[in-house]
Amino acid sequence: MKLFGKSEPAGVSESCDTISQQCRELQEAKTRGELGAGIARLVLAHSPADIQRMKRKFETKVQDLAPDYREQLTKKIDEHLLGTFQRIRLAQQQGTFRAMHAPVTEGQRKYWDMVAGQCSEEQGVDEPALRFLKYLLAGYCMLVLDEPGHPAGTPFPGGDRVECTDGIYYCPVREKANDVDAALCPFCPARQTPGIGYLRPPTNPSESRKQEFIDNCYRHHNFNG
Repeated sequence: MKLFGKSEPAGVSESCDTISQQCRELQEAKTRGELGAGIARLVLAHSPADIQRMKRKFETKVQDLAPDYREQLTKKIDEHLLGTFQRIRLAQQQGTFRAMHAPVTEGQRKYWDMVAGQCSEEQGVDEPALRFLKYLLAGYCMLVLDEPGHPAGTPFPGGDRVECTDGIYYCPVREKANDVDAALCPFCPARQTPGIGYLRPPTNPSESRKQEFIDNCYRHHNFNG
């Protein structure tokens, strides 16, 4: 019995316990196909209405951001949530998972330990099932499809975005992985967006990064005669 602290709504503890058990089951998947099928079973137990609720919660979370940036970010996240939901449903209908035999690594399995912790009762989440759904969608992209947890085109403050060049994903904040315990970054296949240097420009850079690249080339690569 908790004498002090936040009281939990009925069913929250049970929901958290269920999520923890489901995470342990997902950890047992040996191939990407097995993992994809397991994720699909859990995701498709939800309805598009749940995706709409996730979108509204996200819009509330970012309401204090600058309007232009908020609009770009919200649009991309909305596309990601509903688009991933539909991709999962289509993959299940087409039997795609049966042909996916690449192994799930030990490092990737640790993702579900992080998810269980973030959806635990101790986190005080009011809707743990929706938080779990968010991690399921991100996990599907990263661990099954080998795509970033934040999709290509996701904007970040300063003008940089997640990009895809020649089939390789680049993220401007990839090296910030250890700054946030619940970050997707440690499990994301994206690489850090190339820095300024040598003769390779940054991927779709902001104007300041473009100028930095030009200045760097001018100073260090003998283009000044």
